[in-house]
Amino acid sequence: MRIKIKKRTVIMTLLVMGTAMLLTGCGGNRNQTAADGIAQDTRMQQTDAEGEEEATGSSWETQQVEAGAEAVGGDAEDAQAEEGNAGELEVGFGDNGSTFILHLYENDTARAVAGHVGTSDWRLPIYNYDNYEGWEYFQYYDIPSRYEIPSNPETVAAAKAGEVYYSEPNRMILFYHDAEISQEYTPIGYIDNTEEFVEAVENNPVIEGWGNKVVTIGVRQ
Repeated sequence: MRIKIKKRTVIMTLLVMGTAMLLTGCGGNRNQTAADGIAQDTRMQQTDAEGEEEATGSSWETQQVEAGAEAVGGDAEDAQAEEGNAGELEVGFGDNGSTFILHLYENDTARAVAGHVGTSDWRLPIYNYDNYEGWEYFQYYDIPSRYEIPSNPETVAAAKAGEVYYSEPNRMILFYHDAEISQEYTPIGYIDNTEEFVEAVENNPVIEGWGNKVVTIGVRQ
């Protein structure tokens, strides 16, 4: 009986130990599987976070590039507009005559003229208006010497009606008819060549008691 009991006891002990080991193995597998799942979820979350960060960064960079391009494009457009339009002045023939738009070119001479006129309108006399060579197609107006005006003359072989030039020292030349010439002038701008413009120049009245004509130049209102 004792031998049988001992054998039974040994058998029971072995069964208990086997069961315990089996349970331990299953629990370990379950724990490992759970740990693997957590690790995988963590990696997926990290990947999603990195993807979101990359997308956000790309979006931010795209916005910055677009903003920079827009700014550069705006500056480029402003610069182009400024280059094409240096400004406009109003020119009148006679104190009460009609006024015409003088479209200025983009150069230092034209800018200087516009700057001086901007501080004070000009009223320039025409002392010699019918007794100098070429008077039938151009007029010239002397600018007071107190105004400093730079120039960059070039050879002009042909002038169109309405073109305005600067001639040193301090003289503006206006052509109201086409002409073949050979002079050193700096281009300033032009007035649209119309019948009204030509008539205004030719019919500019002589100021009574003064014996000359005048031309007025001011900033366009």
